[in-house]
Amino acid sequence: IKPDNSPEFAEEVKQQIVNFNAQHWDASLRQPLGLKITANGELLAGLSGRTFGNWLMLDYLWVADSCRGMGYGKSLMHEAEHIARSRGCRFVMLDTLDFQARPFYQQLGYQLVFVQEDYPVCGKRYYLQKLL
Repeated sequence: IKPDNSPEFAEEVKQQIVNFNAQHWDASLRQPLGLKITANGELLAGLSGRTFGNWLMLDYLWVADSCRGMGYGKSLMHEAEHIARSRGCRFVMLDTLDFQARPFYQQLGYQLVFVQEDYPVCGKRYYLQKLL
């Protein structure tokens, strides 16, 4: 056993899993989903994730401090859900940390399904999902 913390090694291991998974499902069905709100070339809010089969997996939602409370996050979420439905998705999965946006997501109908305690040391990571 030899340590290798390089990004190249991590990518190699990832590719091996991708190759294995390709034997069991069509990975070409995985599609990126990215949305942004800009003004004068400046990014004000953005969302990124991917759809795959029945699922939208939301990776990131960010809104600039100066734009919070203005509906940008809600608009991005609604549009992402709309796109996911049009791609045949039935569910959304996301995670958020204890100091981030759990109440926001719950107001949009997301249900808590799992709490990762002591993440990374003393916080919590919440996993939520929604039926579309």
